[in-house]
Amino acid sequence: MLSRALELAPESTIIGIAGEQAARATALVCPTLIPECRDLIPQSFIQDLLNRVDIVDVVERYVPLKKAGANYVACCPFHGEKTPSFTVSQTKQFYHCFGCGAHGTAIGFMIEYAGVGFIDAVKDLAQSAGMQMPEFKPERPRGKTEEGDDLYAIMLKAAQYYRNQLKDAPRAIEYLKKRGLSGEIAKEFGIGYAPDGWQNLQAAYPDYNAKALVAAGLVIQGDEGKRYDRFRDRVMFPIVDQRGNIIGFGGRVLDKGEPKYLNSPETPLFEKGRELYGLYQGRRAIRDAGRVIVVEGYMDVVALAQSGIGYAVATLGTATTPTHVQKLLRQVDDVVFCFDGDDAGRKAAWRALENSLDLLADGKQLSFLFLPQGEDPDTYVRKLGKDAFEKLLGEGKPLSQFLLDELKSHVDLATGEGRAALLKEAKPLVMRITAPFLGRIIRQNLAQVAGLNVQDLEREYGIKTMRTAQSAPARSAATPVRGPARKVIELLMLCPELHVLADRRELAGAHAVASIRPDEIGLLDALLDVFEQSASTRVGEYFRGTEFESAVREIEASVLNRPEAAFEETALKEQFIDDWHNLRVAIDSELRESRRKVLQQKQTLSPEEQAEYRALLQPQRSTHAS
Repeated sequence: MLSRALELAPESTIIGIAGEQAARATALVCPTLIPECRDLIPQSFIQDLLNRVDIVDVVERYVPLKKAGANYVACCPFHGEKTPSFTVSQTKQFYHCFGCGAHGTAIGFMIEYAGVGFIDAVKDLAQSAGMQMPEFKPERPRGKTEEGDDLYAIMLKAAQYYRNQLKDAPRAIEYLKKRGLSGEIAKEFGIGYAPDGWQNLQAAYPDYNAKALVAAGLVIQGDEGKRYDRFRDRVMFPIVDQRGNIIGFGGRVLDKGEPKYLNSPETPLFEKGRELYGLYQGRRAIRDAGRVIVVEGYMDVVALAQSGIGYAVATLGTATTPTHVQKLLRQVDDVVFCFDGDDAGRKAAWRALENSLDLLADGKQLSFLFLPQGEDPDTYVRKLGKDAFEKLLGEGKPLSQFLLDELKSHVDLATGEGRAALLKEAKPLVMRITAPFLGRIIRQNLAQVAGLNVQDLEREYGIKTMRTAQSAPARSAATPVRGPARKVIELLMLCPELHVLADRRELAGAHAVASIRPDEIGLLDALLDVFEQSASTRVGEYFRGTEFESAVREIEASVLNRPEAAFEETALKEQFIDDWHNLRVAIDSELRESRRKVLQQKQTLSPEEQAEYRALLQPQRSTHAS
């Protein structure tokens, strides 16, 4: 029985986590994206640590690796896949997944896989390497109030209180039993009960007037200063972040009443546009299934889990956001949005589609499933079972089809005006799709419906496509053009010792050269500066939290499969000299041409300027650096 199962559940077991994970639920986590956390530990210590640990050993604590040439591979631990795309480079000391884009150093792996903060990841690796952590003064991390109160601990205590109250709440237990939930599922999701009454949380906290209770969203303070509990007479669903910390609650009313669902307000811990209910509990099932279902309510997630479908998540009182989509696509290749078939459900689906367009990628699939009228995932799976629901998932509309069907439903395709309206309405949407193959297919389908060929449509939309000449093979649309600065950066990434062959003074004026990307020149200059200090610097960690972080990640991943990665040192040196020369010539040529144009436009030239102008007209000498 549900009530008996709840009585047997330990008070310390919340959200189905105990021991080490429960301890982490109360820990103060230092977010990886806050530069201040990174700056608390000297960069010299971080680099020394990364040069002492072997990322292969670190990853193999958790993921079995297999040797593949110079690198090691495995099925990615961060998203579901059957063919290994997760690569660990022992020589470069970083990992990269060519499926989901996960990338980082040994520190980054500990943060992402073990779910710890930056400082804790460094501590763990330092301990394994026998290194003494330097002294540092911790700054106030996320989860701490100005008064020093630990909001994570406060939320955990609230979850324990609500869970204990459920054991003595027959109405709430009966409600859950009617919804088909077992004690095991209630325990896994940490479901509890907030009693009726205005100040029940006084029994859980010695100081009911503490500011932290308001900051955590548990207590409301009225205009006259009177306090009362936010959640009253509701079944409580703890909201958990990806590290297992309780950051908020959702409360479902038992009887008739409004609002039906009540969420925690936005707090220092909880931002509803970033979090998904059930993602933490379902992480393994999502990885195993290689798929995730996005539903509309907590009960849908829990009911599906009860039926053996543990790979569902729900938004938290808000439409699906780009952050939600990005978070899910990083873990799986197949996302199914499951909504009611009414107008509200279709509007929610359209918002999800709009917020997904910029994130579409070839090889990723988003689809939309609309349930029969009057059904939701909870009622459907209880009525027809797991197999019927999973079969239904296969009937979802792919995003490409849903997009076109919705656009067609607003116009009269029998008229030229209707087809023109279709193309006008579609333009801002299809222009946001950067996935080369999927974008092209959607434009082809749109052009066919409108009675155009795709070339005419792309011309009207101002889309430039790669023209292929019969005399030369087409360049892959996914292959970036590698300019001279990019080539030099890649070689430096492969062999930092090459920095001695470069003269940074020759980069002077490069930012004014239109043909060379200023961000690449900025990164090149920064790399040369770093390597002049130490050629053993692990730049992936050095540039964490800086403007160059994403570029370094992308280039590190790209050089794994470049032919130069297999070059001997002498060959790399020769290639670097050539590429540096080409970069210098590109800079000098454009600066000379720019100066020539300036002098040409002047009405009169001094004798010195005349001599300079004549020199600029002469062919530029081509000499290699020795």
